[in-house]
Amino acid sequence: MKKYIVLGILFVLPIVVYMFFASGVNNFGKLPVLHEGVVAPSGKGVSFENSITILGFPGENLELKKTNVFNLNQKIYKRFNGFEDLQFIMLLPEGTANQVEALKEELGRISDVSNWNFIALPEAEIQAVFNSLGTPLSLDKHMGCDQVFIIDKKNRLRGRDKDDNDEPLYGYDATSVAIINNKMVDDVKVILAEYRLSLKENNEGAPRGRNSILKKVNTNE
Repeated sequence: MKKYIVLGILFVLPIVVYMFFASGVNNFGKLPVLHEGVVAPSGKGVSFENSITILGFPGENLELKKTNVFNLNQKIYKRFNGFEDLQFIMLLPEGTANQVEALKEELGRISDVSNWNFIALPEAEIQAVFNSLGTPLSLDKHMGCDQVFIIDKKNRLRGRDKDDNDEPLYGYDATSVAIINNKMVDDVKVILAEYRLSLKENNEGAPRGRNSILKKVNTNE
């Protein structure tokens, strides 16, 4: 009898534990909304609606933020590029076209850069977009910021309402590989999985292409 009890525990317990955690992900695996009403740049064909956006502000001196872009490229872009629901948008001041081309050429040696979107805007418009995030952060004198942000399909800033210091995590410090790798990667996975679950629950008849792409959330390690 003891033998069967032990065997039952060994076989049944892992299944019970898996079902518990799986149900937990389905019910609670949503990335908190920190602010609503994030505005997209006007007149540039840029929209935050219907896409999950990784948004950054490299500033007018790309040399200062090059490490940030490379960190994002290695840890976020290369991992998640290909999800049709995800876009990468970097807003920077006008007059930086030559710097952008040089940076994309350098990035192109290690990855496909076709889905990196560097958008040049007047400084006032960059400031307006940044202010609409509703964070206590600020742009530096070069109109840049080390933090990058996750914007959902409803123009809402997503992040963590309580980080390790019990304060909200509005953006992810791209100077830190540890933060990008240990926090941002997880949070991007969560929001992609969130939309995947929403599609499965509300639109079972949707074209297979959208759902099949989002299925990669669970396997894209």
